[in-house]
Amino acid sequence: MSEFENKIVVITGGAAGIGKSIAEEFYGLKAKTIIIDKNNPEINCDYSYKGDITKKEVLIDFTENVIQKYGKIDFLINNAGLSKGGLFSCELDDFLYVQKLSLFAPFALVKLFLNNFNKNAVIINISSTRAFQSQKDWESYAAAKGGIISLTHSMAVTLKNKARVNSISPGWINTTNCNLSNEDIAQHPANCVGEAIDISNMVLFLCSDKAKFITGENIIIDGGMSKLMVYHNDCGWTYKKEL
Repeated sequence: MSEFENKIVVITGGAAGIGKSIAEEFYGLKAKTIIIDKNNPEINCDYSYKGDITKKEVLIDFTENVIQKYGKIDFLINNAGLSKGGLFSCELDDFLYVQKLSLFAPFALVKLFLNNFNKNAVIINISSTRAFQSQKDWESYAAAKGGIISLTHSMAVTLKNKARVNSISPGWINTTNCNLSNEDIAQHPANCVGEAIDISNMVLFLCSDKAKFITGENIIIDGGMSKLMVYHNDCGWTYKKEL
């Protein structure tokens, strides 16, 4: 019998990308898999709810439905997130939307489920290596992903004896099956670009009893890319000053 059989898992943004992969893995291990997303998931799951998690009323209605249907939950995977640009391209309302999606929604869901976590519950927040590294005009995403890491270690302390809380920071994950160049691959010390399953595998590990001594941590999964020093004229890379 799977360790996750009949466990109740809630996944935000589970209709595509990393969230979809996480949902597929849990469902395949016979967990009761619950998805909330703005789009209907085209995968097997036990319960799906279509809604925008930046809206308080959606979160309240969703959690009430889950509690009524299942009573308790075991795992909460706060995966949903996106970028709407930065200082040059992001409108004020867009910036607020990204923060609501990646910070307000995870906080609200934990608070709304607070009295409905089973023993040994686990919360996983999906961050990004962009919490530590940036390209120009990415402030909305970088701020949100940096914030979710801080939220993670704070919740881990607050929820001791109730739930373990960890975050995962993916690097480049090829969720769209785009064509990759030799250079795309070679710039990663692991000599490959990540796939969604690489993140799903870590989610499953952190939710398992094997990770019972891990809480408050952020785990980077980026093929070593953030550890690679980059210099002008190194490995054929040339810095070109922006005009």
